[in-house]
Amino acid sequence: MKPRELISTAKVPGGVELRLIRHDDDYVIMLDANELMNSRLGGSEEALAVMTCERLRKGADPHLLIGGYGMGFTLRAALAVLGPAAKVTVAELVPEIIDWARGPMAKLTAGCLDDPRVHLLPGDVAAAINSVTKRYDAILLDVDNGPSGLTRAANDGLYSMRGLAAAKAALKPGGILAIWSAAPDAAFTRRLQKAGFTVDEVTVRARSNGKGPRHVIWFAGLS
Repeated sequence: MKPRELISTAKVPGGVELRLIRHDDDYVIMLDANELMNSRLGGSEEALAVMTCERLRKGADPHLLIGGYGMGFTLRAALAVLGPAAKVTVAELVPEIIDWARGPMAKLTAGCLDDPRVHLLPGDVAAAINSVTKRYDAILLDVDNGPSGLTRAANDGLYSMRGLAAAKAALKPGGILAIWSAAPDAAFTRRLQKAGFTVDEVTVRARSNGKGPRHVIWFAGLS
């Protein structure tokens, strides 16, 4: 078995250091001993996109905001189910993540960043949310391991009452806030409800074949 190979490192602004590891044909993004992303485990990230799009109003050309490119699973899944007139804005805080996507992981990326429907927005997704009103049909957040700041303490603000209010303001009527998490969080479910969202909490598997660890997606809707 081939040993793991360190390809590159990246500093999260205001946060930790990430490491890109290659093992045979697979890639892993690590934080210390924690695997944040694995190129073999994208099923729940794909579900984040597909299940959000299923919940959108039919017949519309939606505009999605995706917070965190990661390994691009969510973006590629969204592009696969959206029509040619849809728009997807991707906010990515760590420039090296995009460098890795266009460089060592270009085969996995499969050109999704060059899709004409995609607008890449360097920077914090919180700034993208706070700067607009009624712009997005859906906001998809996968910037951490869930509603707590593992890679960056400032991410906590996204999941606070103030952050949820900003997300509500940035969504169009009938819009959806979808949040990926590695584990359940009952307190966060209650916070979403307190913020005025209707909440559907769904458990999904890490692998697209229905196997692997269980992850959670909250679909928080506006009536």
